[in-house]
Amino acid sequence: MVTVAQVEGWDDAFREFFLEFSHHFGRVETRWQACKYLRGLMASLERRNGWTLAEQAGDETPDSMQALLCSPCFDRDAVRDQVRAALVAAIGDQGGVLVADETGFIKKGV
Repeated sequence: MVTVAQVEGWDDAFREFFLEFSHHFGRVETRWQACKYLRGLMASLERRNGWTLAEQAGDETPDSMQALLCSPCFDRDAVRDQVRAALVAAIGDQGGVLVADETGFIKKGV
């Protein structure tokens, strides 16, 4: 059973995780939007798209989320590499394999 103390600790753990690579975002606005974007990706949303992520983040439109993904204000490769290294250090195992299953929704129509 998950306790209230554990849930409260998740926010601190997420903040520490994000701070490890937040320096890759050159502008504070971009850094803040990236944080909201990651929180949206981890939220229990039925669908994840620009609108639902924006709504989760409290934005009126998906413009800020879309601008983040197109922003030249951060080095995507450096962020990816550092996040990957952190995940491997936290959950990695010599013989381990990470499998991501993004089943998504069955499309209607053809």
